[in-house]
Amino acid sequence: MLIGFVGKPSVGKSTMFKACTLADVAIASYPFTTIKPNRAVGFVKIDCVDKEFNKQCNPRMGYCVNHNRFVPVELLDVAGLVPGASEGAGLGNQFLSDLATADVLIHVVDASGSTNEKGENVKPLSYDPINDIKFLEDEIDKWMYGIIKKGWDKFVRQQLLENKLPLFKSIAKQLSGFGVTEYIADNVLRRLNEDVGKWNDVDVFNFIREIRKETKPIIIAANKIDVEGAYENVKRIKEQFKDYLVIGCSADSELALREASKKGLIEYIPGENEFKIIKDITEAQRNALNYIKNNVLEKYNGTGVQDILNKAVFELLKYIAIYPGGVNKLTDSEGRILPDCFLMKEGSTALDFAFKLHTDFGKNFIRAIDVKKKLTIGKEYKLKHKDVIEIISGK
Repeated sequence: MLIGFVGKPSVGKSTMFKACTLADVAIASYPFTTIKPNRAVGFVKIDCVDKEFNKQCNPRMGYCVNHNRFVPVELLDVAGLVPGASEGAGLGNQFLSDLATADVLIHVVDASGSTNEKGENVKPLSYDPINDIKFLEDEIDKWMYGIIKKGWDKFVRQQLLENKLPLFKSIAKQLSGFGVTEYIADNVLRRLNEDVGKWNDVDVFNFIREIRKETKPIIIAANKIDVEGAYENVKRIKEQFKDYLVIGCSADSELALREASKKGLIEYIPGENEFKIIKDITEAQRNALNYIKNNVLEKYNGTGVQDILNKAVFELLKYIAIYPGGVNKLTDSEGRILPDCFLMKEGSTALDFAFKLHTDFGKNFIRAIDVKKKLTIGKEYKLKHKDVIEIISGK
């Protein structure tokens, strides 16, 4: 799974990326600070099942704090996009290409209206962030359309003449680089009109737009809610874009809290609405933390950053978290309790999970056990969020 951060320059993309990962990335308030894409590991947060077993888990990957399990996901931060990016403006084609393999996009918007369409600093609330939401989706659709349209007519003619594969299979193969599966291609074709031989350019563009919605769903991170007046813009965005998940957030606040926690100054669990000072700090540090507490955490019930990652994975992509374990043994060979937690698509079966663990487990699957209920389940059993599953195989 790959989560991409997108948006115009200087809206706080790299700040949010660093807040999620604590990776060493360049942050500055001028356009195109980021040129090459940054990749790092972030984490989604779930209530850990270890509490149900009266245990404390020991993750091999990720971590667990106070029974809050943080499961790793890969994050991608690309350079800012500006109007005309699909035609190469601001090296837009290069930056858009970096997003081709992303499964979901987090569109970071400056809700304070303090950056114009080019990412240049302006007076807060003087620019309407709604413009950015319209332009970015349009640029991504135009970029995908420009790439696909080049060979579309020839491809369709060959397909209709040769008819070697069902059309949806051929289209999925043609667009596999964008994450298009046969299932997605078939569904979109059925929704629009399978008679592609009669499509004009508008029809092809509409097809690409529907494909993008399926393969690159977007969540809006309305950033800089700590700026006075910004939350009114967040409410307007939610009213105008009802089909989107829109989350108000403060990347600056989240980054400050995570860095203070890393330095041992405070106790803070990402996604929570409070922290505890545990070390002597300067007056300036105390004032900064109090500002975050009063103007972000208490006002908005958190910084919103962890919430955005969670909703991107669990609501937009519809993933669930599954633990491997045994009825009589929750530890691995090194004594770690519930060491692994896997993210799987909603609708996955016990057999899918067996293959996820190891190909041999899938090939030699006999049965599985729901460890919490101590019940035997078959290969077609649909997994539920936070299931603990034991796989019994023939080898």
